[in-house]
Amino acid sequence: MDLLAHLEAYVATVDERSFSRAADRLGIAQPLLSRRIKTLETHFGGLLFDRSRRQVVTTELGMLLLPYARDVLDRAQRLDQVARSAQRSRPRAVGVPADCAPAALAGVIRAGAEHGIALSVRELPPAEREARLTDGTLAYALLRVAPEHAAHRVPLGLATAPPLDARPSTDARRARPVHLEDLRPRRTGAAAATSGAAAGARAVPLPILTLTEDDVPYARDRLGRAAARSGLPEHLVRPGGPAATALAETLAGRAVLLCGEPFARRHGADWAPLADSALHRGYEVRGAPREGGGDVPQWLSGVLARAAGAVAQAAEWRPESVDASTRLAAHG
Repeated sequence: MDLLAHLEAYVATVDERSFSRAADRLGIAQPLLSRRIKTLETHFGGLLFDRSRRQVVTTELGMLLLPYARDVLDRAQRLDQVARSAQRSRPRAVGVPADCAPAALAGVIRAGAEHGIALSVRELPPAEREARLTDGTLAYALLRVAPEHAAHRVPLGLATAPPLDARPSTDARRARPVHLEDLRPRRTGAAAATSGAAAGARAVPLPILTLTEDDVPYARDRLGRAAARSGLPEHLVRPGGPAATALAETLAGRAVLLCGEPFARRHGADWAPLADSALHRGYEVRGAPREGGGDVPQWLSGVLARAAGAVAQAAEWRPESVDASTRLAAHG
């Protein structure tokens, strides 16, 4: 017997003095309500209502048990409220990329507090974020998707060492988009020691290092194909290892780093966006099954996207607005 449901039927009938009105109040059929009351009467060993009169009258036993029934229902309601409050205050882990700025992540935590949700952020690689979301370790996560199918897009570009005699520019509008073709090895004239003859040598370009955040299959494949079409040697594009190591190589002038603008500017590097937007990052925010799956609060989706450096929505992605090489890269 569902004791709470049966006690609700009993108390509602006492309050309404009518089986039909009590059923309407509880949103159940009257026959079901009558069966629940009869089950209670059998359980307690006596009638709760006198049905011999035109109006429902509570018996002496019914009046005796009424305050206890109300107390049980009141305690059950308070128990439910405490449980719901505990669920709301339970910290929810959110998976984010490892290159987010600490101040941006603090904004995520503050936004959660403003909406009555305790959030904790965990910096994880893309594959681990997806796995931890599936097994329920994470409540929400920023997941990598192809930029043309993404709700949020983060422009990627190349970070380089700033000039020794100048501060790095912080004005993104001054940075012209970079084409991978511009990075191809170029022929140089021979030095005077070669008797003035052109040696046909090629200047060795700097390697292009990638971060763990971009170590996802579709991103690797697209970048590899784009590099091949641009005539770049295959070995030139390679994982940069730990972010600190890749950044040190970049700032020392020994490499260029594929990354987002906030990451580059935060560490004092110059940065220019890639012209091929099919190589940019795409993100969508998903929730774990116990959090409703795709039902992610809009405020949370927005604050996580900003923390990752997103600047545009998927609605702004229009195939006709990008050049042919970008469309070819997107389709492989």
